[in-house]
Amino acid sequence: MSDTLRDLTPLASIIGLAGFILLLVAVASSGAMFKPGDWYDTLAKPVWTPPNWLFPIAWTLLYLMIAFAGWLVWREVGFTSARLAFAFYFSQLVLNAAWSWLFFGLHRMELALIDVVVMGLLVVANIVAFYAIHPGAAYLLLPYLLWIGYAAALNLAIWLMNR
Repeated sequence: MSDTLRDLTPLASIIGLAGFILLLVAVASSGAMFKPGDWYDTLAKPVWTPPNWLFPIAWTLLYLMIAFAGWLVWREVGFTSARLAFAFYFSQLVLNAAWSWLFFGLHRMELALIDVVVMGLLVVANIVAFYAIHPGAAYLLLPYLLWIGYAAALNLAIWLMNR
C-alpha cells in the first residue's frame, strides 16, 4: 500500500464513505428523537422562520456534504495525519447532536443557543483545518456554516420572544 490513503482500493474507499455517512446518520438521529412537537408549535417565532418541512430536507443535504467532506480529508491523509482537523470535525458533530436534545428535549433554548454558537466556532476551525488538507472539503462545509449562523439567529430570536 502507498503512503497515502488516496490509493485505497475502490471497495475500501466506498466502505470509508459509508462509515462517514453512518456517522452522520447517528448525529441526525438526535433530530429524529427530539422533534419540535406541540411545545414548539406554541412558541412565538419570527416571520422569517422556515416551514417545518424544510428542516429535514436542508439537514439531509447538509449531512451528506459534511460526510463527504470528512471522507475527502480522511481519504487524502487519514485520521492520524489530520488529528486536529478531525478533533474539530467530531467535536462540532457532538454539539450538533446535542442541540435538538437541548432545544426540543429539555426546552432549554438558552443552552441550545450556547451550543449552536460554539458549534459554529468549531465549524470555522474545521473549515480552516480542512482547507489546509483538501480545499474542496472545506468548501463543502460552508453551506453548513451558513445554516448554523441562520439557526443561531433563529434560536436567539425564539428565545427572546418567549422568555
